[in-house]
Amino acid sequence: MLKNKYIIENTKTLIYALIIAVIIRSLIIQPFYIPSSSMEPNLLVGDRLFVTKYSYGYSKHSFPFSPPIFKGRILSKKPKRGDVVVFKTPADNRTDYIKRLIGLPGDQIQFIDSNLYINNNEVLKSRISKNDKIYCGNKTIKVFTFEELLPNKKKHNTVYLKDFSYQNSDIFIVPEKHYFFLGDNRDCSKDSRFLSSVGYVHKDNLVGKAQFIFFSSDKSKGNIFSFWKWNKSVRFDRFFKKIK
Repeated sequence: MLKNKYIIENTKTLIYALIIAVIIRSLIIQPFYIPSSSMEPNLLVGDRLFVTKYSYGYSKHSFPFSPPIFKGRILSKKPKRGDVVVFKTPADNRTDYIKRLIGLPGDQIQFIDSNLYINNNEVLKSRISKNDKIYCGNKTIKVFTFEELLPNKKKHNTVYLKDFSYQNSDIFIVPEKHYFFLGDNRDCSKDSRFLSSVGYVHKDNLVGKAQFIFFSSDKSKGNIFSFWKWNKSVRFDRFFKKIK
């Protein structure tokens, strides 16, 4: 009898803990891992960050496995231009992407001579470095680093290949209730410029706003379990770094 009671109580405790974890993950905050270099130099492969789920309200994508429990968004809040956002890709409504919000509903987005234009106005950028190296997949590329100033005065760093490979584009007109996203690593990012794979993102696909990095490690310099290599593999300077 005592053994059965012990098993029942422990099972109940595990169930309660699971329910609380799901509620926190769905409604408050969720950890994410950065697997690609598309947001360099601001987010690195191996960064682990917290995303607030309440920032833009809730949709079915706020919950694990995106259950169709209701339509649209509840407690909806509009994201701001320049926010770093996690969203479900329109292609499959399942894969999580993280990019920077550039275009709002109704905006016209275009690249002309490698310069970004929003509503026919050039987004000002000032070069802060001309000899940086960052990753693009498994390759290292040489880039110019710029500080970009968006129309709402939000600043962030972006990088472009030195030969400015993405020079000109068609005009992207952001549909109603949709958003346009770019990676900060402009020549190494699959984002809203690629309409067949990402394209315009519906507001219901927004998952949350990236807030800060809580842990970061470089697997190429050592396994996280190899504590004697932490001085090389763990990026202590990125702990609790706010995402801008």
